[in-house]
Amino acid sequence: MDLAAWLDEPVILQPMERRLIPTGLYLALPEGYEAQIRPRSGTAFKRGLSLVNSPGTIDPDYRGEIKLAVINLDPQALEIRDGERIAQMIIAPYISITWEPSERSLPDTDRAEGGFGHTGH
Repeated sequence: MDLAAWLDEPVILQPMERRLIPTGLYLALPEGYEAQIRPRSGTAFKRGLSLVNSPGTIDPDYRGEIKLAVINLDPQALEIRDGERIAQMIIAPYISITWEPSERSLPDTDRAEGGFGHTGH
């Protein structure tokens, strides 16, 4: 679902400026679900408008207004207007775990500790 700005007046974002943009949206998620907030691909590519924390997570116990932590990655200032769609929200289930300290080692794999480009491709 697209999320739109809920503004009394337009906001001008300077290059690399960050700002919280209100959406006017409140929700109560059931336990075991989260909302993930992501940039809209077209807006990010065409205008350089992205989210500071992407994807952002809204936990099921949050009850405040959904606000979007936006950043202008374009070299020019950009304007955000009321009603402009600037992000997307996905509702997804998640599994909650409890960590337990252990003295055991992890099972071996071919990849082992290789990361960042070590998948064999």
